Amino acid sequence: MNVAQTKRIVLGITGGIAAYKAAELARLLVKQDIEVQVAMTEAATHFITPATMQALTGQPVLIDQWQDDKGMAHIHTSRLADAIVIAPATADFIAKLAHGLANDLLSTLCLARNCPLLVAPAMNRQMWSNAATQRNLQRLISDGVTILGPANGMQACGEEGMGRMLEAEMLAQDIVALFQPKLLAGINILITAGPTYEAIDAVRGITNRSSGKMGYAIAQAAIELGAQVTLVSGPVALAKPSAAQAVDVTSAAEMLEAVKQHVAHADMFIGVAAVADYRAARQNKQKLKKSDANLTLELIPNPDILAYVASLPKPPFCVGFAAESEKLHEHATDKRRKKKIPLLAANLAQNAIGSDDNELVLFDDAGEHVLPRADKLTLARALLRHAIALYRKGSK
Repeated sequence: MNVAQTKRIVLGITGGIAAYKAAELARLLVKQDIEVQVAMTEAATHFITPATMQALTGQPVLIDQWQDDKGMAHIHTSRLADAIVIAPATADFIAKLAHGLANDLLSTLCLARNCPLLVAPAMNRQMWSNAATQRNLQRLISDGVTILGPANGMQACGEEGMGRMLEAEMLAQDIVALFQPKLLAGINILITAGPTYEAIDAVRGITNRSSGKMGYAIAQAAIELGAQVTLVSGPVALAKPSAAQAVDVTSAAEMLEAVKQHVAHADMFIGVAAVADYRAARQNKQKLKKSDANLTLELIPNPDILAYVASLPKPPFCVGFAAESEKLHEHATDKRRKKKIPLLAANLAQNAIGSDDNELVLFDDAGEHVLPRADKLTLARALLRHAIALYRKGSK
């Protein structure tokens, strides 16, 4: 069961163009079984309608203090909330929070709360860098408010810089993380993710169709559980989890070197990367010109990163991955035995590569454990819970 199933948040929306992202954020949170109560400033209604937010959440949208017949909406709503999230938070609203002003329902809700407050800033780059805004943010941080973002990017005004609100998917991940039990607090996890690319010449290479989504989902789930995460990633088109220490690599040799640099501090190693098994024996610095003749490439094996880690004198707890196209049980069982690792997660590659969902079978000393098809973040959480149980059992 998702830890967040019984949780309730107040999603506060203020008057900025990024208010349109609040609709997707609400949808993602509801999908995670979080109950969402939207509260909007009057200015926010000029950017997105209360009807839209009510349709997405199934809850009446709060705008006016006097919607409650006793005039106590700020008290009743804040007492029911497990967290209040302001997204977007304008410079004006951040200033209100910093100085304890309460002249509308949403600011009053924040002042009357007894739950965590998370703020996702969204504003023009000059407003973000203004000394007054930075002073206000530092005051909020010192008051224990969590600041989510912002990001650097193109803004509605046409300028580019810091101040763009984080995307809804990233905000949803950060909010869900708030509710996860910190089962991995104090644990260092080293994760490899994505494909590797082995150059043949200046423009061609050997790679595979791995998207990196599973590895990145595991990194995010580990962060939610309180782990210190180092993510060694091959070339992917994914945003790095903001709390992870990210190391970008291209080839299998580079990935192995990065793992060697970080493995000494790892309590757990999870090898999710789809490392190319072979590389060209000779890499041409220039592009090979096409001709009518056949071209023969000599391929040599790449280093086995999982085997290297598992064979260390004092290895971390190792979790391997196997993507097979057939005979899943036989190949996964054989791989776990050869690598001598306590846990291996396997799937059929044709059902998983590039997709947002998957189905995993976990292999350990007790046998097989099926994780039914679900989105990859849900699977990542389930995988980590299983790994944690084995890790703790082995460390006793």
